[in-house]
Amino acid sequence: MDLNQLRCFVSVADELHFGRAAQKLGLLPASLSRHIRLLEESLGTRLMARTTRSVSLTEDGLVFLEGAREILTKTEALQQRFHTSRQARADVLRIGAIDSAAAGLVPMLLHDFRQQCPDVSTQLSEDKTIRLIPKLLSGSLDLAFIRAPDIVDPKLKTMFLFHETAVVAMSENHRLASRASVRIEDLADEPLIVPERRSRPHSHDLTMKLFIEAGLQARVAQLAEEKQTIVNLVAAEIGLAIVPQWTSRLAVSGVRYIALDMGGTAAMNKLPLSVAWLKGVRDPGRDRILAMLQDKLAHYAELA
Repeated sequence: MDLNQLRCFVSVADELHFGRAAQKLGLLPASLSRHIRLLEESLGTRLMARTTRSVSLTEDGLVFLEGAREILTKTEALQQRFHTSRQARADVLRIGAIDSAAAGLVPMLLHDFRQQCPDVSTQLSEDKTIRLIPKLLSGSLDLAFIRAPDIVDPKLKTMFLFHETAVVAMSENHRLASRASVRIEDLADEPLIVPERRSRPHSHDLTMKLFIEAGLQARVAQLAEEKQTIVNLVAAEIGLAIVPQWTSRLAVSGVRYIALDMGGTAAMNKLPLSVAWLKGVRDPGRDRILAMLQDKLAHYAELA
């Protein structure tokens, strides 16, 4: 028994005529008769009494008709509910972003995107990569700006964008705060506020790698998870922090952001930013913003 058989049965019950019911459904009478026969065989009972001149429902047919109508009504309501939901989602592009991208790249991108596509609304969700990826996989996000892990889920497609510039956040009262730039050697023995590796492996490894390459050992004074917390700890003079340049857009009084002279070290490539989305899902709005992102990528990279 399937929904198509139920629709055929209800149509014949309404018309009490195979020819008219077949025409209503766009079927040949023979095909309609076959659907009814298969339905009766699956139920093990006769639902209709047919002669060359008339069609009538049996007692079982009358009972079955009530249940069939109820099933079809609920099915159509469910289909309409999801159709409406898909239509609503099609007009809203759900974007996820790590904090530095949410502060830097995404506002510029959305400004440009709305000028080109004013008919598409956007919804922004800021979170860590380890939380954004499951949201992509579940379908609750359409695309996300992340630090791509070494092994990416095969259901996702990623596109590398650029490496973000690192700067040093320090209290405006720090002895180095008047400098235009600093080197890692200038930060020897300075207390550092470092992101927890579990939640921010790229940012954590950047700090560790920079000191290792300089032949120094990082002096970790405090671990913290959120960028806002890290910057607030810097303002409280707990220590310094190496952060993405776009973090400087966080308005925290008493904090200066000093350029970091890395001297061309390999660690410069420790803050990669990528965009990711679910494979095999058609989304015109997502594809439009990805195309625009590729077109303007060189401009955005200059500001990173």
